[in-house]
Amino acid sequence: MASRFNAVTMAALVLAATVQVAAALELGATMPMTTVKMKSVDGKEIDLSDVAGPKGTLVIFSCNHCPWVKAWETRIAALGNELPTKGIGVVAINSNDPAAYPGDDYADMVERAKARGFTFPYVVDSTSDVARAFGATHTPEAFLFDRAGKLVYHGTIDDNAQDAAKVEHHYLRDAADALLAGKPILASETKSIGCSLKLRPRG
Repeated sequence: MASRFNAVTMAALVLAATVQVAAALELGATMPMTTVKMKSVDGKEIDLSDVAGPKGTLVIFSCNHCPWVKAWETRIAALGNELPTKGIGVVAINSNDPAAYPGDDYADMVERAKARGFTFPYVVDSTSDVARAFGATHTPEAFLFDRAGKLVYHGTIDDNAQDAAKVEHHYLRDAADALLAGKPILASETKSIGCSLKLRPRG
């Protein structure tokens, strides 16, 4: 994995992909766009209210092509498969325009979810309006909501995309664990680092 992320590649990605998140949802904000239907990789049309768990909901903006997503994907899949068994619903949303990145089209989403063993929905934001409503700017980018639908964590997965063995701060997992335990989330906002979202043009 480290070979994919030499210093030049990382610097280029950070410069190209790091975007200000001033428009992102603020902590305590209510989850938006909860009734917008999106097509999942199993062919079903679902919305965010369908995936909400009794103890919370995790929304991750993701895609297929981004090297940062690929670097974190095993960890995302593991956490995404685990949390619903504990009461936190999980959904991954692909808001990218496949016209800009053909590798982010629906057929590739189906294959990727199968290859990575996703047991949670991976859906298409066909207008990119869900991403706009969240203020999402990167892939991957996580938004964790409590049982009342209020935002309690926003940001990155952890502090080392390159090497899971060298992670010192498991930001997203720690936030989910704190939410489940009814404890304060110590790091409720972290900087999202990844590829910039390639949103569809507004209709």
